[in-house]
Amino acid sequence: MDLQQFNSLQQQVLLAAFGLAFVFGLIGQRTHFCTMGAVSDIVSMGDWTRMRMWALAGGVAVLGFQALAYAGLIDPARTLYASGRFIWLSALLGGVLFGFGMVLGSGCGSKTLIRVGGGSLKSVVVFLVMGISAFITLKGLTAVLRVGTVDRVAFEVPAPGTLAALLAPLLGATVTQVGLVIGLVLGLGLCLWALLARSFRSADNLLGGLGLGALVVAMWWLTGHLGFVPEHPETLEEVFVATNSGRAESFTFVAPMAHTLDWLMFFSDKNNTLSLGILSAAGVVLGSAAWALGTRTFRWEGFRDAEDTALHLIGGVLMGVGGVTAMGCTVGQGLSGLSTLSLSSFLALGGILGGSYLGLRWQIMRLERSL
Repeated sequence: MDLQQFNSLQQQVLLAAFGLAFVFGLIGQRTHFCTMGAVSDIVSMGDWTRMRMWALAGGVAVLGFQALAYAGLIDPARTLYASGRFIWLSALLGGVLFGFGMVLGSGCGSKTLIRVGGGSLKSVVVFLVMGISAFITLKGLTAVLRVGTVDRVAFEVPAPGTLAALLAPLLGATVTQVGLVIGLVLGLGLCLWALLARSFRSADNLLGGLGLGALVVAMWWLTGHLGFVPEHPETLEEVFVATNSGRAESFTFVAPMAHTLDWLMFFSDKNNTLSLGILSAAGVVLGSAAWALGTRTFRWEGFRDAEDTALHLIGGVLMGVGGVTAMGCTVGQGLSGLSTLSLSSFLALGGILGGSYLGLRWQIMRLERSL
């Protein structure tokens, strides 16, 4: 592959990533897909519908990724979540911070972008605060604190740090073989749990679960297979085209917010180029806006009062710091990370769900005291 072909491939990957994210925004806006909303529905009404939608998306993502890995179309050891160093405290604590923050900020990273496309000025503010906080936790003050404290609490696990890699030596099988079996059990289990509820089987619920899960798998294939170049024409090193991490990636929406602000602020720097994450964030916003405008549901939304503003600002900070510390959000660690069977993803997702539950209980206590 020469440099011209490499540049052409990079453009194809970026355009395809934008297209997938655009569809993600369309589906998210139409189906009201939201992890925080799913937990809120359970806590406040005992309604598991949106959690079943999330479970269906997760099941499809797990099945799809493990099928790609077994077929040799993607290498689990070269994904964003692959690591032989299990930073369990970072995953857990970061997840709790993110989960609590998404309650205060009216939604997780993906929901923030979807709400921006629907006309929420509140979510624009959350996006900016979350992006700045994430950037500081990637490279600034809280990055130093993160690396010097919670990231030090870790232990070594069999690479690539997945449940399949942990069990493969015990079972005398390859990582991809074990991954496929676990993927079938976990993925089909999640799908069946969602689909067995007759009340769940509506067009929008199926679209949200099946559609978003399939998009996560498509992004894995795009970055891990189509976008994989064994030898860069200039450096002769292997490269995953247009990814910030230098590894295969799928949808995630915390670090990309920081990268988006960085790209906008340092646009004139020739070394600062567009990445898959930046175009994914833009695609979700524009896809959501297209659906909202097309269905005439676009509505400007502002803050109710100073207290509402303060809570959203705090939520944005907690999501930015927590999301980077946990290495992902409800989609990044939840759907994308979970599909790889990453040990840190299971722990981070548990932290996110626990943190969101605590946040919702705290809000209920505040409401009860005000009555």
